[in-house]
Amino acid sequence: MSYHILKYKDYEPKMDESSFIADGVRIIGNVEIGRNASIWFNCVIRGDVGSIKIGDETNIQDGTVIHVDRNSGGDTIIGSMVTVGHFCVLHACTIHDKAFIGMGSVIMDHAIVESEAMVAAGSLVTHGKVIKSGEVWAGRPAQFFKKMSDEEIKHITQSAQNYIMLMKEYKAIC
Repeated sequence: MSYHILKYKDYEPKMDESSFIADGVRIIGNVEIGRNASIWFNCVIRGDVGSIKIGDETNIQDGTVIHVDRNSGGDTIIGSMVTVGHFCVLHACTIHDKAFIGMGSVIMDHAIVESEAMVAAGSLVTHGKVIKSGEVWAGRPAQFFKKMSDEEIKHITQSAQNYIMLMKEYKAIC
């Protein structure tokens, strides 16, 4: 696998040895990646002017960019068992445990996605919005769409578990 882990000033990324980093990934600076987390092809995780924390068993899918903001509260925190779909942008936001961010979504500064909440594919969550537990938000800009069903909430955990299995398959062949 060919990926780049870069120190920035006094900060060097810290990754649990059980995590998986795919080809083409760039991880820079003040970044911490938890146990059994997976970072997929061509992601950029740039903790240069703030910190980024990615929790256990979280998957960050292909082409996603995660960054921070220099201002107070500009860190990016992603909890455990979170799925972040392909080609998302997460900027200085907080994603709680067991949340789901659909493909191509953008989550802006100081936005919060609570546990067991979902952002629909292609959505733009604007500055400071709070998506409550059990809600689905959709659109550009994102707005409340509906309450999640029990099946949709189960899907969040299943998605994280599927990516843990996929990560283990990749680790076995790479």
